[in-house]
Amino acid sequence: MTSSPDGQPAGRTLRPPGLGLLLAEMRGIFELNASLMMSPLLMRAPRGDGHPVLALPGFLAGDLSMAPLRRYLTELGYDAHAWQMGRNLGGLLRMRAALRERLAAIHATTGRKVSLVGWSLGGVYARDLALHAPDMVRYVVTLGSPFANDVRATNATKLYEMLSGETVGNDPAFLAAIAGDLPMPATSVFSRADGVVNWRTCLLRPSAVAENIEVYLASHVGLGVNPAALWAVADRLAQQEGQFSQFDRSGPFAIAYAPPERAQS
Repeated sequence: MTSSPDGQPAGRTLRPPGLGLLLAEMRGIFELNASLMMSPLLMRAPRGDGHPVLALPGFLAGDLSMAPLRRYLTELGYDAHAWQMGRNLGGLLRMRAALRERLAAIHATTGRKVSLVGWSLGGVYARDLALHAPDMVRYVVTLGSPFANDVRATNATKLYEMLSGETVGNDPAFLAAIAGDLPMPATSVFSRADGVVNWRTCLLRPSAVAENIEVYLASHVGLGVNPAALWAVADRLAQQEGQFSQFDRSGPFAIAYAPPERAQS
């Protein structure tokens, strides 16, 4: 029997987060306020080298949801881009061609590889893009994205299927590919307190160029504005192209990060 990145049997049935965690998602507004108050501290993150970053929003969200992250990355010296496709109503197969065109356009215009930052469903899109166009993608960061284990273990699965017309988890080959190793460095940022996505669906297999970063108490809707998550994204993207080192949890938000071995328990 094979095992998943968290040490559990592959293919195990997981449950979506409970009602208590789902209701607690309202705390996302406090995470946004915390980032605003801590903006001077956040600006001490490593500076970017000007390479392009494409921000992909989560299910039912649009470019507005990613505006704080894009603004932050821009201020740090990155060339941050919106996805420009309106509200994300789901449909990986339906959106795939447009996403590839958007990535290709940014790559052609800038002449540089593009880092992808995807929130929730946006992270699934990001990993799919990275597998299709590895020559265009520099780095992949996912925020609370369900791409591993039982990907149906979310509180948004039924609504996604209703709006997109696609069935989640019915393509074993795709699931194996999206959960597998990417041809470029990758980081998954997640929270065990996620009220929408079961955190075990966010775990990639750690390797010399891949890692999981757990942010204590972060909500699903707050991961893209949580100050500790923002710092982690900026720190990861600041690495030189083609280089990778494991995330250093000793920075100013050290108290917010779980030790790396906790993701395996």
